[in-house]
Parts: sequence; C-alpha cells; structure tokens
Amino acid sequence: MCVTAVESRPAGVLGTSQSQSTNHRPFGARVKAFVALTKPRIIELLLITTVPVMFLAEQGVPDLTLVLLTCVGGYLSAGGANALNMYIDRDIDALMDRTSQRPLVTGMVSPRECLAFGITLAVVSTLLFGLTVNWLSAWLSLGALLFYVVVYTMILKRRTAQNIVWGGIAGCMPVLIGWSAVTNSLSWAPVILFLVIFFWTPPHYWPLSMKVKDDYARVGVPMLPVIASNKVVARQIVIYSWVMVAVSLLLTPLGYTGWFYTAVALAAGGWWLWEAHALQNRAKAEVTGGKLKEMRLFHWSITYVSLLFVAVAVDPFLR
Repeated sequence: MCVTAVESRPAGVLGTSQSQSTNHRPFGARVKAFVALTKPRIIELLLITTVPVMFLAEQGVPDLTLVLLTCVGGYLSAGGANALNMYIDRDIDALMDRTSQRPLVTGMVSPRECLAFGITLAVVSTLLFGLTVNWLSAWLSLGALLFYVVVYTMILKRRTAQNIVWGGIAGCMPVLIGWSAVTNSLSWAPVILFLVIFFWTPPHYWPLSMKVKDDYARVGVPMLPVIASNKVVARQIVIYSWVMVAVSLLLTPLGYTGWFYTAVALAAGGWWLWEAHALQNRAKAEVTGGKLKEMRLFHWSITYVSLLFVAVAVDPFLR
C-alpha cells in the first residue's frame, strides 16, 4: 500500500502563537508537558489490566509493595514508550487536530529533550523491574516498549490498516507482566487475558478512528476507517467483538475463575455485542455524522475492560 508522504517539520513551527521560545517556558508548564508526554490517560487503562491480574495470580491480596513497584515500573515503561512515540510522530502530530497541542508541537518540549526523556524512562523502568520485581517482568516490559515504538510506530502505523491489530500487542503485555510479577512465571490465565485485550483493541480503537478519520487521512495514516467504508469497519468490529467475548469466557472452564467473573463477563460482553451490532446496523443503513454514534462503543469499551478486570480481581475472594 502506498502511503501519502507527510511533510516533516520541527515541533513548534505551526505558527508564532503556538511556538514557545526557551525563555518563555514556565517551570510548571514544562512539568505538565513532560507528564503529558507519558500519556497518563492511556496508562490508566494499562494499570487497570495489570493490578487485577496480580490478585488472580495470588488468589488473594498480593504483596502491596510489589503491586506499587509493578505499577511504578509499568508507568515509567509505558510513559517512555509514549514519549518515544511522540518523538517519532511529531511531524504528523503537527498536522492533526487531535494532536496539535502535544508538547513537541507547541514547542514546550524540544525533540531532543523528548528523545532523552523517553530513553531514560525505558532504562530506569527496566532496571526498576529487574532489581525490585524480577527479570522476567523486566524483559516483558522492555519487549512491550520496543514493540510499540519499533513495530507499531515505526513500521506498521503508516504502512498498513492492520497497524492497530498487531501494534496492539504492546498493550496486551501488562497482563503478562502483572502475572509474572507475582509468580515469576507465566501460565494459561495471563495468556487468555492477553488474547482478550488483543481482540478488544481493534473494536475499541476503530470507533474512535471512524470519528477522526479525516485527521488520519490528512496525514496519510491508513487506519481501517480511512481506507474502508463504515460498513466494512463495523463488520470487522462485530467479528472481533464476538471472538473477544468468547475468549473471555475461557478462564472459567479452565479453572482460573468462578461464578462471579463468569456472570460479569457474560453481562458486560452481552452489552458490548448489543452495541457493536447496533453500530453495524447504523452503518448498514448508511447513517453518517453524529447519528452514527460510533463513540458510544468507544466509551463502552473502556467501561467493559474496567468491569471485566475488576471481576478478575474480586473473583478469587468469592470462590
């Protein structure tokens, strides 16, 4: 697939009003900018999938110091990956409405500072995991970072509509890290939850991509909604949704969870499928604009994964 070339421009050259000189970058604003480089809202979702798996692995309450160290290490690792992602994507971020206020675009952080910040977080997080948790978790964390930065951001994102499918593997790794932090090993339970997140990621992100597809089209990033009709995208969302719900139900017959998790997985999954099919029906009817209501599924997807993993954490106490 040919991808439209994107003009490369240094961060902060969108216009004099957005550019920040070195002498006009307040300390407080700079701190906020560096925090923004880590994409805290995305990391919240990663931690939501990490901590409950630690409860499942322990079949109860894990060591709280270990939980804290795992969360700090996970935040630093994901934050480093996100900072490096912004460094690589600073050219297209400057041209997209949804990313036009990112720190490199406004000039609040320079590209060199962002690169150094991202690398530093990657090194610190790996050492923190290795020295305070275990080295299996450290290598899994580093692998997730490298996969997101190299495989997704540098190779897949601008070349194929399958970018978010395979690139989403990086976002699946926290469940493996949470389990390995407690057990220093892996088993089928985290693998199943890994697959749940793998099949969750495309139908989670494609509705948002439908909403902002003009942004992606402008910079030549071939997200599926850019190159395919709403009907095709909605059909793919439904397919992935059914597989996701089916996989989520495998934990119970394999003996890892009981009635509570199963009930939540069935109820939340059923509602997800209702919303996914409703979106498909609107797409088939060629509804466009605000009436397509694609963001309903996006917002529900966040609620779904939160409920499912809360059930993962609570279930051991009810068995």
